[in-house]
Amino acid sequence: MPVSERKVKMDDSTEERIKAAARIVFTKKGYQATKVRDIAAEADINLSLVNYYFRSKEKLFQHVMGEVIDKLFAAITQVLNNEQLSVHQQVEQLADHYIDMLLKNPDFPLFMVNEIFSGSDELMKDNRKNAIFQSHFFKQLTALQKEGKLSIHPIQLMLNLIGFVVMPFLARPLLERNKVVKSGEFTAMMEERRKLVPMWIKSMLK
Repeated sequence: MPVSERKVKMDDSTEERIKAAARIVFTKKGYQATKVRDIAAEADINLSLVNYYFRSKEKLFQHVMGEVIDKLFAAITQVLNNEQLSVHQQVEQLADHYIDMLLKNPDFPLFMVNEIFSGSDELMKDNRKNAIFQSHFFKQLTALQKEGKLSIHPIQLMLNLIGFVVMPFLARPLLERNKVVKSGEFTAMMEERRKLVPMWIKSMLK
């Protein structure tokens, strides 16, 4: 194999090791407590290599979270456009996807808030915006509103769905620091929320 091809393969392998290590450390320690050297140690590589590939912890975090967004949108787009599912079934599956993703990536809400207030539209690229607001699910909600079976705007319902799932993860550090919720209890609460969120959304539909 030519030297250039070996270098590309080595580069790809090293980059993937860094990203895999970053996902583990960010999830375990959280963004604020994570140091670049922690990621380098997890990946078992030199610290300078992490800086070479990603320049900073923030850039690496953005890259890792960007992949999380892509996976999430790929999953929810299938649900949003599944014409075989009722609105209630779609809500149940959407809540499941969001909760699964946030349990695996608890710092995602922090990333989301930072992206929004930084002025970035990364979360709402045209393809992602269209995937939501031109979906079969959104058209179903619009039809229900016109029929008088949904008393609120479809966007309000979707904001409620996201808020019901995301807000507990934003509040989690505060709740755990103040012993309102023990660390081992949070996951159980979110598992219970899988059932509660669809019930709350269903109450908005006539």
